[in-house]
Amino acid sequence: MAGDCIFCKIASGEIPSEKLHQDEAVFVIADISPQAPVHLLVIPFEHLASVAEVGEHNADLMRNMTLMANRAAQAAGVADSGYRLVMNTGAEGGQSVAHLHMHVLGGRQLSGQMG
Repeated sequence: MAGDCIFCKIASGEIPSEKLHQDEAVFVIADISPQAPVHLLVIPFEHLASVAEVGEHNADLMRNMTLMANRAAQAAGVADSGYRLVMNTGAEGGQSVAHLHMHVLGGRQLSGQMG
């Protein structure tokens, strides 16, 4: 746990938050500043500053995060209509909390087609 990391404090229960889903590696919470009708965060319990710290030794974490994001999207009712998964990395990449996390966005037509 990083001492001043808000996501570490949520993970440990120091800051109360409703965990919508969780397993041994990751948990899901609602974003407190939603950018879409459905805006969830998939957060690992382990502190990694960003996806740039994922390596061979912990690559399974990305699998766990993706599976949990899919499960959360299904539960939120956006799996059939579509949703976006976003991972920002670093300040110029738009990352505002230095703890690896994935955004699950859906519930409306999202702008900015990427592929």
